Amino acid sequence: MKCSSFLSKTIAAVVIGAGVMSCGKPSVSGVNKFADTVFIQIAQFQDQRLSDSLYPFLDHENPNYRRDAALAFASIQDSLAVERLSKLLLNDGEKDVRRAAAFAIGQTACAQSARILAQAFDREKDPKVLSTILEGYGKTTKHWNLANIPTDATLSEGLGWSFYRAGVNGAADSAVNQKAIHLLNPVFPDSTRLAAAHFFGRAAKQFDPLSDSIFAATQHDALVNVRMATTLALRRISKDSARIIAQHILQTDEDYRVRANATRALQAKPFETAKSALIDALHDKNAQVCIAASEAIKGWISEAPWKEIAAEARSSTNWRVQANLYETALGASRGDAGLAREIEKAYTSATNVYQKSALLGSLQHAPASRDFIAEKISLKNPPVIRSAAATALVAMNFQKRYDPTVAEAFASIYATGIRTGDPAVIGIFSQALADTLLGFKHAIRDLTFLYEAKKKLSLPKDYENLQPLEAAIAYFEGRPNAAPAKNPFNHPIDWALVKGIPRDQKAVIKTTRGDITIRFFVEEAPGSVSNFISLAQQKYFDHKFFHRVVPNFVAQAGCPRGDGYGGEDYSIRSEFSERRYTTGSVGMASAGKDTEGVQWFITHSPTPHLDGKYSVFAEVVSGMDVVHRMEVGDEILSVELIR
Repeated sequence: MKCSSFLSKTIAAVVIGAGVMSCGKPSVSGVNKFADTVFIQIAQFQDQRLSDSLYPFLDHENPNYRRDAALAFASIQDSLAVERLSKLLLNDGEKDVRRAAAFAIGQTACAQSARILAQAFDREKDPKVLSTILEGYGKTTKHWNLANIPTDATLSEGLGWSFYRAGVNGAADSAVNQKAIHLLNPVFPDSTRLAAAHFFGRAAKQFDPLSDSIFAATQHDALVNVRMATTLALRRISKDSARIIAQHILQTDEDYRVRANATRALQAKPFETAKSALIDALHDKNAQVCIAASEAIKGWISEAPWKEIAAEARSSTNWRVQANLYETALGASRGDAGLAREIEKAYTSATNVYQKSALLGSLQHAPASRDFIAEKISLKNPPVIRSAAATALVAMNFQKRYDPTVAEAFASIYATGIRTGDPAVIGIFSQALADTLLGFKHAIRDLTFLYEAKKKLSLPKDYENLQPLEAAIAYFEGRPNAAPAKNPFNHPIDWALVKGIPRDQKAVIKTTRGDITIRFFVEEAPGSVSNFISLAQQKYFDHKFFHRVVPNFVAQAGCPRGDGYGGEDYSIRSEFSERRYTTGSVGMASAGKDTEGVQWFITHSPTPHLDGKYSVFAEVVSGMDVVHRMEVGDEILSVELIR
């Protein structure tokens, strides 16, 4: 392919110092592939979402460039590019290029994606490409109905993930259930059984007739990840034997993650039959299981014996468990005044801000504590407390016992909170004000405080809070809400930094819980990696906290506020690759596509519902035991680059 002068000028204008488009072979020198400036050009066009500028690379004579250009569209997700990608998928001579095109098409939700992938499935011969086609078809189809699928292990993994993706989108039926259950058979590879397990754990519906195979996998599969996912599937089985098995798992499985999932399965069972097992689980040897059990008990807030649960709360030594149980007891008691005062006293004596915020959350069931909570919105309190108080007050509005006659009192509190200018409080309260069921339209007549709040927020920093504020203003003005604004391109990748990052670059995250070593994927996510490394070099993460830990899901950190609502005056682009979220994957947190910034998380186990939706930029190579023991409020001491 020849280089046009127009294209060369365009690239030179976009990639400063990168040179013109190469027509020959890529350079092999340098610490990563971006020593070849063409890869920079492709990544830069991906970062700026410039589909037209990427099209010429799809026809390049170099298959590595074609592959990367195709993968770029997995992040751009431009429906107009699907037909161009289909030419690669159906005709390119390189299997890696075809696979990249299949992945990108599967990432792009549009009418023709499933049709093109089904057509390619009938023509493709390479097993790896076929597996990617199958998974992409599952993501994009409205009804899974491929024919002539091999029944051996050749395509079993791709088939399993195809079923899972279709099930998540509501495109799988009982016929798919019948096909998927066979993939749990131990004769299939671990990766196949894992896909099938997640299908039943998160996506399948009405599979009671197949329960024996699920029961066998939960108790006997050699792979802990399969046991985890199938244990979660027990919540979807109505037979009482599912409860009995979940209780057995809770007592016997050595992996805390399986036991945590067993508590979630029990939450879906009748309260009286599962109560004893969950109360016992509050005393599990692993704190994460105790927390998961307390969250499951909280799901029965209308049925729980409140005095018994309150007694468990008082005796608990884990503050998260205590707060969850207090919330359950207070809700079950219909806001018992004495218990509410007890919780208020516990709040006052607590010194941990995260414990305080959790106790505020438990008071959402005590209308008499409204003013006690409202006082905590003051700017004299830390952001963690302010956002927790705002969340508790809004939750109070949504209780079944909420009295709409007090709307004006709440409206006054919300207006006062919004006037503080705290972005999180603005967003949380605005969401309540815009809710048509809560009756605030007649309680607020002067919108000045909303207009003033809008002046204090800006994109991209306040994206998550600006959207509900815009919705509230539109609601009170009596007009339709405009489509949410998108973050503009505002933070170019630092290519000088990227080109100096080795392929195997590592970093040690030193925390009060212990050290975690991660390895970066600079060639797959240069924007995310360079952003993280730049922040680490500035000591940005030092003395920030893990503000969110969900048992057997993620530990999340990086928020400058410490409550998950914080960010900086920039955002970076999403970078979606074929890499799956597994145990120890490090990903960028976001409020939607292209809203990433400074927050990140580490996964406790495979989390396929994050694949292709959150940027994976690193993985844990040592210290996973620390991640499993991480708790809310644990502090990052430093992040240091190592080789």
